[in-house]
Amino acid sequence: MTPTQYLWARARDRLVAAVTGLGFSAELAELMARQLKSPKAIDRMTAYVHQAHPRTEEMLVDEMLAICAEIETWREKKESQEAQARYNARLYYRKWEPDEEE
Repeated sequence: MTPTQYLWARARDRLVAAVTGLGFSAELAELMARQLKSPKAIDRMTAYVHQAHPRTEEMLVDEMLAICAEIETWREKKESQEAQARYNARLYYRKWEPDEEE
């Protein structure tokens, strides 16, 4: 097991323990962990479960979807910033040739 897989498995186990502690199924927690995809996101979901004590599965799934949406928004922002940086670098290093009329 790689270190990344180990971290993911530990985060998943913590989420499963938190969700089953509230009386929900372990399968739901494992599905949420797969959807969240990263140990950091899974830990964020676990923190929500511990703090909010959601009463319904819908509340759990709603928070999971909100976390996924925030992560996707962050990724899109970073991609946009990288594209803008590449564009600016091309403009800055581009050799501006004077017009023949000047």
